[in-house]
Amino acid sequence: MASHATPPPGRAASTGRDDFHPDLPDHDNGPGGAVGSEVPLHARLHHIRADTLDGDTAQTGGMRRFAAISGSRVGSRRIWMGQTHVAARTASSNHHHGASETAIHVVKGHPEFVFLDDSSGAPEEVRIRTSPGDYIFVPPFVPHREENPSADEEAVVVIARSTQEAIVVNLPELYVLGDEPDAN
Repeated sequence: MASHATPPPGRAASTGRDDFHPDLPDHDNGPGGAVGSEVPLHARLHHIRADTLDGDTAQTGGMRRFAAISGSRVGSRRIWMGQTHVAARTASSNHHHGASETAIHVVKGHPEFVFLDDSSGAPEEVRIRTSPGDYIFVPPFVPHREENPSADEEAVVVIARSTQEAIVVNLPELYVLGDEPDAN
């Protein structure tokens, strides 16, 4: 949002609206805004403030997910995006994300991502250690967990998924893709 201490010639002082486009409706504040807007969801941009992320989403023990972009929040049709927070010295439960592809961007901390690999013929636990700025890709249905080994720092990651809602299937254990435990 553009804001000027001294308005340029011909402009009024900032009113909290977009000073660059003063004639456009303010979709973040007041009538015609994000809530109750007359503009269709797919005909405008959506601004989701950091302090308005929604914690009412699918969860896994040991971590908290917060939705920013979802079908229910902004009308997205093929993507979900949000944040995950893992407290210090905490590991999430084992889980996968169904048919959804998941892209992860590490924002804070040094989370570790754990899965089983059987390419050598025997299942072996693989641990990927990350740093801020790193990315992780999780293919559909791959069981994994997140761990935060730090003694005092929360790990925060941004997540994008190829589905409009957060699919989370919590599991009793990790297993190699294709070797799912019996559901009995």
